[in-house]
Amino acid sequence: MTYENFASAQSIFLWSTFAIALIMGAVVNKTNFCTMGAVSDWVNMGDTGRLRAWVFAIAVGVLGVTALEAAGLVNVSSTFPPYRQNNLVWLENAVGGVLFGIGMTLASGCGNKTLVRIGGGNLKSVMVLLVIAVIAYFMVNPFPGSDKTLYSTLFYPWTNPTAITLTTNQDLGAMLFGDKVATGRMVMGAVIGILMLVWAFKSADFRGSSDNILGGLVVGLAVLAAWYVTSNIKVDADGDILSLQAYVQDWDLYAPADAVRPAAAGPLASQSFTFINPMGQTLGYAASGFARTLLTFGVMALAGVIAGSLLWSLVSRSFRVEWFASARDFVNHLIGAILMGFGGVLAMGCTIGQGITGFSTLALGSILTFVAIVLGSAVTMKVQYAMMMRAEG
Repeated sequence: MTYENFASAQSIFLWSTFAIALIMGAVVNKTNFCTMGAVSDWVNMGDTGRLRAWVFAIAVGVLGVTALEAAGLVNVSSTFPPYRQNNLVWLENAVGGVLFGIGMTLASGCGNKTLVRIGGGNLKSVMVLLVIAVIAYFMVNPFPGSDKTLYSTLFYPWTNPTAITLTTNQDLGAMLFGDKVATGRMVMGAVIGILMLVWAFKSADFRGSSDNILGGLVVGLAVLAAWYVTSNIKVDADGDILSLQAYVQDWDLYAPADAVRPAAAGPLASQSFTFINPMGQTLGYAASGFARTLLTFGVMALAGVIAGSLLWSLVSRSFRVEWFASARDFVNHLIGAILMGFGGVLAMGCTIGQGITGFSTLALGSILTFVAIVLGSAVTMKVQYAMMMRAEG
């Protein structure tokens, strides 16, 4: 997909993102695909239906990326964010994942579910979104009149020294197969993807649930579609075929004088869905007066998911305005939103961003984050249940 000018290529980049997210938002609302709900069903009732849907989505992502990367159709090694970087920030992945898991349990859903609930009329989720957005923004952007961020102040001094610099990229194929990276990625992707697929469909209840199958399939395919689109949109710059990121990096060399330059080149790299850091991006975009230079993949993804969920809510007549049931309900959601804001940025993603998008690259940090999120959520649910039983007793 090569375009004659940057403006056209960027427009397709952004509107394709919106369209894919629109479909995902509608289907997630329709099928009740929910990663927090998946852990809750499993921990509290022993029901693995939605957990299998989540694993099915991961399997679709892993197998799809494995096939597309082998065919040279996607770039998942130089991405935004850099999932396969050789710097393994394992403590940030673990701590951030646990914080996010606790937070999404208290706030009744992960980042994606928050957006879907907003589209369905849930005003509690609007508050959750705003709190996450503020924290996510200042995790990566300095406070006014300062060069300090929340990350540099609260986390960097004690998490960064634990980072491990690897001799290879941190995806399992590169780590385990040495010089035979391409072969390793195909082998590991095929083995892990097929095992997850088999586990998901091993359950007769899951096989009989069209909603769980549809939800997992569409979310997985949406992640793949975003990887494909963002990897393949190019600009013909005087005969040089460049990615959007490369074009912006050499802006003065190729761009006409009246062209509008994006604020940064990084958000134009190959990428797929994640929702916590983009909430901060969206806050920055709104605060700037909706400056075109700050319009990114993440901003369009948020808008698309909300719009898709709203569309389904109106079509199915399920739109319902919902507010906090009590002061305790408000406090739980507030604390949950704060933890999701910190944890999602620290871990470099959420249940979708790391649990499916990052996992599809087989990055060790993404897999660690996935485990940490599930652990944080499951333990929180156990504690909540124990407290409830004690109160009743």
